[in-house]
Amino acid sequence: MSASMKNTRIVLASRPVGAPVTDNFRLESSDIPAVQKGEVLLRTIYLSLDPYMRGRMSDAKSYADPVALDDVMVGATVCQVEESQHAEFEKGEWVLAYTGWQGFAISDGKDLLKLGKTPSHPSFALGIMGMPGFTAYMGLLDIGQPKEGDTLVVAAATGPVGATVGQIGKLKGCNVVGIAGGEEKCRYAVETLGFDVCIDHKAGDFAAQLAAACDKGIDVYYENVGGKVFDAVMPLLNTGARIPVCGMISQYNATELPAGPDRMGMLMATLLIKRIKMQGFIIFDDYGHRYNEFAADMSKWLAEGKIQHKEQVIDGLDQAPEAFMGLLEGKNFGKLVIKVADAI
Repeated sequence: MSASMKNTRIVLASRPVGAPVTDNFRLESSDIPAVQKGEVLLRTIYLSLDPYMRGRMSDAKSYADPVALDDVMVGATVCQVEESQHAEFEKGEWVLAYTGWQGFAISDGKDLLKLGKTPSHPSFALGIMGMPGFTAYMGLLDIGQPKEGDTLVVAAATGPVGATVGQIGKLKGCNVVGIAGGEEKCRYAVETLGFDVCIDHKAGDFAAQLAAACDKGIDVYYENVGGKVFDAVMPLLNTGARIPVCGMISQYNATELPAGPDRMGMLMATLLIKRIKMQGFIIFDDYGHRYNEFAADMSKWLAEGKIQHKEQVIDGLDQAPEAFMGLLEGKNFGKLVIKVADAI
């Protein structure tokens, strides 16, 4: 590695009010620290962009500490070992890390997951074989508990979580109804992912279309969105329905409660009268001990061609802020990944 090389990184310059803007981020460079005994220097090859990062930009109380001002933005990464002073890691080895929005990072190896020397699809560790795939698997199978013949409705149906939820639902014998934004995404959900139907939430008669597609009611609703989508889902829920709550992306940039009537009373009455199970979860906090179970099933399904996975790869760390802001607006199509550097 050249002594003149710098570590390019993106830090949180200010906390957003509402939707993030470019001024909330700052691109800067710093020296790459020397590697000490027991450490490795990691070169970031791929950076994952995910909706949860919006919550980490806020200092509101949550399940994880916020990013401090002037600190590197957080995020999962796939890296290669650039230099090693650690007995268990060799130069060129691939690892899954959590080093954030930067080109290089030092690690003591404790939080690294080895991916081998020649993984066929290293970026899959950020998507279908990583947090999004794991989230889809456990949320649907453990909380949603789908049964053959159930009607499963999936919000954000072509995102990395929703697309996987729907495909697993089909493997379990469900009638799968997707909800996505735009004709292209809906067509992809049906023609490529195998959903039975997909409804455009931008349609003026969205609620009526959903009701027609779910003429036997909804048994499992996998929640990624909230807002008007949940408003349309709620009256269609069957007795004993299950709702894994994964995300609420429609609310992440909100600065106040949504306009309109207070829906809390209706929601609570629905949960009571229909004996509905509605449960949130944080994937690695709640299910980290079951990752191997997921990895075994997902590896098998991928090898058999039963699960399709779409990535949107954008070149350049400097593109991360714009790509992330687009993610929160639903502009991505598939798992959003930043390619930070070429492989060693």
